[in-house]
Amino acid sequence: MIPEEIASTLTDIFEPATVQAIAPGSWQIETSGFRLLVLLSDDQSWLRVLLPIMSAEAAQPFMEQLLAANFDDTQEVRYALQQGVVWGVFQHSTESLARTDLADAIARLVSLHQAGLNDVFSQLVDSRMRQIIFAAKQQGLTLEATLQNLDRFYEEGILGDIKQGAQSREEILAAWRRQLERLWQEVE
Repeated sequence: MIPEEIASTLTDIFEPATVQAIAPGSWQIETSGFRLLVLLSDDQSWLRVLLPIMSAEAAQPFMEQLLAANFDDTQEVRYALQQGVVWGVFQHSTESLARTDLADAIARLVSLHQAGLNDVFSQLVDSRMRQIIFAAKQQGLTLEATLQNLDRFYEEGILGDIKQGAQSREEILAAWRRQLERLWQEVE
């Protein structure tokens, strides 16, 4: 793929007014929701597409999930860390790059950006729920006994806020119940 084809692909995907050539072999796409960078290597043999996802500080508790997502979920794009920012990154040889590959990779990067921490947070919650279930089963507890413990923890202020209203506490405990019921049989 040559620079002219890259530029053409970018204007096909985005409003032409949002696509700016910022230097030879470099483009910036600035929308109301994000700023995407498309960079060619000096010898134009490699293309890199970059989209900032979040600050490294915000992502710190989720680094394990981000790395696992690189292995299992992100397909042709990856999470990367540079200068205090978690980026979505796509790199490809320009020689074998097709327009559809570039368009698909950009769509995937935008999807990562839109998801932000939602997907990795869900994975973290799922992992923690499985740990709670495993520990409860190791202690010989039933699902109901585990829920009673959680209710007690909320009443005593160990979990949540002791000043939390009854309705809020009930909603949270209902969410716990749904998650525990969903995963209880899966964890041995």
